[in-house]
Amino acid sequence: MSTTLQAGPLCTRESLAHELRGLGVTPGETLLVHSSLGSLGWVCGGAVTVVRALLDVLGTDGTLVVPTHSGDNSDPAGWVNPPVPESWWADIRRSMPPYDADLTPCFGVGIVPETVRGWPGAVRSAHPQTSFAAVGPRATGITDGHAPDCRLGERSPLARLEAAGARVLLLGTGYGACTAFHLAEYRVPSPTADNSFAVMTSGGRRWTTVRDVAIREDRFDELGAAFEKEHPVVRGPVGAAEARLFPLADAVTHATGWLAEHRPWPAHD
Repeated sequence: MSTTLQAGPLCTRESLAHELRGLGVTPGETLLVHSSLGSLGWVCGGAVTVVRALLDVLGTDGTLVVPTHSGDNSDPAGWVNPPVPESWWADIRRSMPPYDADLTPCFGVGIVPETVRGWPGAVRSAHPQTSFAAVGPRATGITDGHAPDCRLGERSPLARLEAAGARVLLLGTGYGACTAFHLAEYRVPSPTADNSFAVMTSGGRRWTTVRDVAIREDRFDELGAAFEKEHPVVRGPVGAAEARLFPLADAVTHATGWLAEHRPWPAHD
């Protein structure tokens, strides 16, 4: 057994719930959470404790939403972290398991979303790469109808969260993880690109390609800093993490103007 002292503070279900309430999370609201478990400190019970604390604060009338993305279900020709040999590409395209909302694990978004994905009563949207999972009374309405050619746009849960008056909680993550900014990309001139993935159809497994907006995250941290200068963002500690809480609609509106001015990307195919 290691004798290395664990980094604190000690976080419990009760302490996390207390700090989330102090930050301003309220019962009955709809909350999109981007999270980093490791940023919180030593959490007794791990990701399950974090989810329980969030649900405790939201109450039975609140709805918890998380990104349950699975970007590894994609064309290996575009993989860079790490890349794979070109000689493998055809076999990967033939063999990639099709997206299954019940079985496909999250990829690259952390253990808290993976925990929510398997939570009793959780529902998950249908996009093979950029799904969201939700728990609570608004879960189905938020996750239904996620179109395969609209990763994070008007026919995704992000637009439904905006319409529902949801707020965003960045729990130990920066603005680089803020998916709400991507909704703005669909509202400014942006190029499109082919996007490929494996899905299950009535005729069986299929490797399919659609046309979608070519989303990207560069300069999101700069965008977030500009957003904070012009809009109220509640900031405070949760465990060892710095948390930010703000209305999703405010973030999308600001990002739409900011991206058009500071990160122009003329539309072309």
